Amino acid sequence: MSLKSVNPYSGKTTKEFSAWSSVEVEKALAKSAEMQSFWGKTPLDERCRLVREAGRVMEARKEALAQIITLEMGKLIGEARAEIEKCIWGCEFYADHGPDFLQDDLIKTDAGKSFVTYQPLGTVLAVMPWNFPFWQVFRFAAPALVAGNTAVLKHASNVPQCAKAIEQIFIEAGFPKGIFQTLMIPASLVSLVIQDPAIKAVTLTGSEQAGRKVASLAAANLKKSVLELGGSDAFVVLEDADMENTVKTAVTARFLNAGQSCIAAKRFIVVDSVATEFIDRFKTEVEKLTTGDPADEATTLAPMARHDLRDELHQQVQASIQKGAKVITGCLPEDHPGAFYQASILSEVKPGMRAWDEELFGPVASVIRARDEQHALAIANGSRFGLGGSVWTRDQERGERFARALESGAAFVNSMVKSDPRLPFGGIKASGYGRELSHYGMHEFVNIKTIWRD
Repeated sequence: MSLKSVNPYSGKTTKEFSAWSSVEVEKALAKSAEMQSFWGKTPLDERCRLVREAGRVMEARKEALAQIITLEMGKLIGEARAEIEKCIWGCEFYADHGPDFLQDDLIKTDAGKSFVTYQPLGTVLAVMPWNFPFWQVFRFAAPALVAGNTAVLKHASNVPQCAKAIEQIFIEAGFPKGIFQTLMIPASLVSLVIQDPAIKAVTLTGSEQAGRKVASLAAANLKKSVLELGGSDAFVVLEDADMENTVKTAVTARFLNAGQSCIAAKRFIVVDSVATEFIDRFKTEVEKLTTGDPADEATTLAPMARHDLRDELHQQVQASIQKGAKVITGCLPEDHPGAFYQASILSEVKPGMRAWDEELFGPVASVIRARDEQHALAIANGSRFGLGGSVWTRDQERGERFARALESGAAFVNSMVKSDPRLPFGGIKASGYGRELSHYGMHEFVNIKTIWRD
């Protein structure tokens, strides 16, 4: 079996890599386990130095790395550069703050001395997706490596060049061999890796279905897991929203990365009194988006990552239309060899439609009318997903109250949902469990160990 790199714009295969044999996998895992003791005992300031150096390597190679992302999964070149810049920030953040996050926590008890210390778990397996092929990896790897864990990456099969490039970054930064390794394997071998004694924990970013499988297998083997799964984030527009700013951000929040983001705004829940104005303005701005070569700076809507993903999205849209959803704009594949789908808006989306019940992972916005604020909140919380959400109102206190009531891992007032190394990131309900980023993310993959002295 081979892992193919296919350009989503041209549809052409650019590179192929042979999948590893089980012997190669076992050798890599044994190397990670062997290096764990060494890396965990490496001074913290040295681990931080090397993570910072990984950021410097990316800074020096930013344009080339961005081009790999664009070539392999179709992201707009400007967005690809921004992704690399965020990875650099993540490395710098954990190099700066890791020592504080890992400092012993003294707690006064009846002991002579009692405290909590944070020690590495061992080798952590990361199963990562294609949509943010560098950031998803570095937001896990930077804190895990600073904490003293070794890491192995099973990346999405359609981004093998990104996977290889990430491992090369760590090599160029000076990491000893075996601290971070990319496993060139198909998804079918993930279960064997999770069960291997070398693996002490697993983190996955991906679909709800994949999350359930990984969670079940990790639990059966008594191994820690963190899951960041799908989302159907609500973008709630109240009657007092600043409509110009709201609509401008709505376009970015839905169509960034061709809508292929777990935390993209997907359900636009708008109170009746401003719904018509919002839809009219939204339609005008969405129709300005232009498809084309994602390497061209003038292109504003990228192709989807794969043709099968585009076809699945179209099936969801057509099934929703057949049940009564109305087309505001788009809702068809583009006539192009690439995996393009028109920038689309559906309205009158209701329960029982796929656009209501499922995550639409592509450039399609669902607009849902609400009677008032409480009705909007009920609709927002009526989803089985709970990753993020946002609310739009001129009243900041009102917005904060609404944000507190949203059933999600993150809620933003007058801003689109985004990840930030300084803040914890993750979801609830079918969007997964556990947290990445901030000190919370670092503490997911350490032994939070109590020490008590008489």
